[in-house]
Amino acid sequence: MTRALVTGAAGFLGSHLCDRLRRDGFEVVGVDNLVTGALENIAHLRDDPGFTFVHHDVSTFLDVEVGLDAVFHFASPASPIDYLQLPIQTLKVGSLGTHNALGLAKAKHARFLLASTSEVYGDPQVHPQPETYWGHVNPVGPRGVYDEAKRFAEAMTMAYHRYHAVDTRIVRIFNTYGPRMRPNDGRVVSNFIVQALAGEPLTVYGDGLQTRSFCYVTDLVEGILRVFESEFVDPINIGNDQEFTILGLAENVLKLAKVECSISRQPLPVDDPRQRRPDLSLARTRLGWGPAVPLHDGLERTIQYFRDQRT
Repeated sequence: MTRALVTGAAGFLGSHLCDRLRRDGFEVVGVDNLVTGALENIAHLRDDPGFTFVHHDVSTFLDVEVGLDAVFHFASPASPIDYLQLPIQTLKVGSLGTHNALGLAKAKHARFLLASTSEVYGDPQVHPQPETYWGHVNPVGPRGVYDEAKRFAEAMTMAYHRYHAVDTRIVRIFNTYGPRMRPNDGRVVSNFIVQALAGEPLTVYGDGLQTRSFCYVTDLVEGILRVFESEFVDPINIGNDQEFTILGLAENVLKLAKVECSISRQPLPVDDPRQRRPDLSLARTRLGWGPAVPLHDGLERTIQYFRDQRT
């Protein structure tokens, strides 16, 4: 394979994926409408002859003149603050955008990979979450615009695979962190780091005993490419299966940032999951993949990134 198209290329995950694809020898066409992405994330690729950027909203018809071997569909608002502010756009990119990206893959005879999410499990009643779990999602709640958009995207992907014989992959991404996260994107890792470096109280929702697992971005990209290169068509979890309370994460951030800040308690958002952790049995057995970067190391790198952004 020699050329890949990445939707959402200027976003946090999409830009790291573009970097890795270039290192692996792919020519890359990056597509983004810059609603939540930023050109700064791909500025280092501007003079790279193997990278082309297209400013385009994939919720409208998508085509490129060159041949493609791969389509990676990563375009979507992906943090609570984004999809609560952009509910219609989130639904459209998950439905129309997925349809358009799949149509492009079909036309180009390219392999297609959908960036799905652990949000398809909703507020899970099974823990940890295996791929066989169908989820516990509130379709009319405020988070439903993202959850249901991704669930629809998975259904659309499998329909194209079964009906049109498109070569598809689906990766369910769990909480990811690392450089290029937006400081105001509402995700807990970036929230805590930005607040800690500013000497502000860290905002904890509810009692802080709800749990999450956090995967460093380079681990995640490696897992995504393992999925892409495999012959595994059904959805597969990629994330970190070490579980931390939100209060525990706050303590880690404060310790590594070498600051002392208080905790500010806020009400728990509607439909906020009580616990979230992937069952990685499939990834480990079918892909030979598991996360390698400990939370301590990943947080240190991410804190340094945000420190550098402040200077």
